[in-house]
Amino acid sequence: MSAYKIRLTIHSFLLCTISIATAQDVHFSQFTMSPLTTNPALAGAQNDIQAIANYKNQWLSVAAPYTTMAFSYDMRLTSAKSQRGFWAAGINIYDDKSGDEQLSLLQANLSLAYHIRLDEYNTIGAGFQGGYAQHSISYGGLQWGNQYNGSIYDSGLPSGEPNGGGVARSYIDAGAGVLWVYNNTSGKEKVTDNHDFTMNIGASIFHPQQPEYSLYNDGEVLYRKFVVHGDARISIPNSNMALVPGFIYTRQQNTQEIYAGSLLRFKFVQESKTTGYYKISAFSFGAYYRAADALSAVLMLEIANFALGMSYDINLSPLQTVSGLRGGFEISLKYLAANTSLKRSKSFFHPASQTQ
Repeated sequence: MSAYKIRLTIHSFLLCTISIATAQDVHFSQFTMSPLTTNPALAGAQNDIQAIANYKNQWLSVAAPYTTMAFSYDMRLTSAKSQRGFWAAGINIYDDKSGDEQLSLLQANLSLAYHIRLDEYNTIGAGFQGGYAQHSISYGGLQWGNQYNGSIYDSGLPSGEPNGGGVARSYIDAGAGVLWVYNNTSGKEKVTDNHDFTMNIGASIFHPQQPEYSLYNDGEVLYRKFVVHGDARISIPNSNMALVPGFIYTRQQNTQEIYAGSLLRFKFVQESKTTGYYKISAFSFGAYYRAADALSAVLMLEIANFALGMSYDINLSPLQTVSGLRGGFEISLKYLAANTSLKRSKSFFHPASQTQ
């Protein structure tokens, strides 16, 4: 087999692989650092104000890299100290590009959530998301089998593909989710140091209306995606350490992903009793396993209002014969802040009347 045919075979395999991955939606190994792509109900669930930027680069060892960039911002619109509950909203934008063919997905979503306060430590919330997406492909960097003249590649031969430069499709998207949060540091009395325990468990659905997704007008739809997820922080008494386990399960048509693991967190500076976690300094490391696909090594550094996360996926799938175990690098940056505009006598919706 000629080198050109081998290259076409590998490229076709990768294009097929990435098409499957795209059908499974954008996902990050550091899923707790991309909350609104996991569940719209995570908007405002645990922080007053939260801004996160994500970058993922994968398959550089196999072909042209596949990159994903994302940004999200969510905030509480009413005080979390309300006896009844609080509103929150968020926005997230992501841009995913795959290899030479520039198979691209650009999407922006708005989320709105309401969290009911069950008691001092427990809330249950629901969130809804609406967005606009554009799915496209560019043929400029591709070579097709029809352009192989029997000996060499001939760019003058027709590719046989419609719309020679590329195609695009836009659609309206949606999502919804529910979430339970337990946080024993949210009560009137602060727990003693290294006895704090937080946990959240949620479920969500994306693309409930199954928008038409095909770039070739053949009726293919973007299948519904179902997500179940959870994570926790469990302090180890009489130490400066905590366990930070987490899991996420997704299913979309006939594909599924099971991803679980844990970090070990070392706290260097205790949070202020008046400003909460915003003065904390901590370092975490650990690993997550994506069933039949990859092992993710994760590092996390928290300093005051910021958290920097880094991870690397070690490929364990059949593609490792080509990838040499090298998967993808991911980095995320989170900023947290207190919303000082939410006073006990005010809220976003009731400027002068709500009592909390």
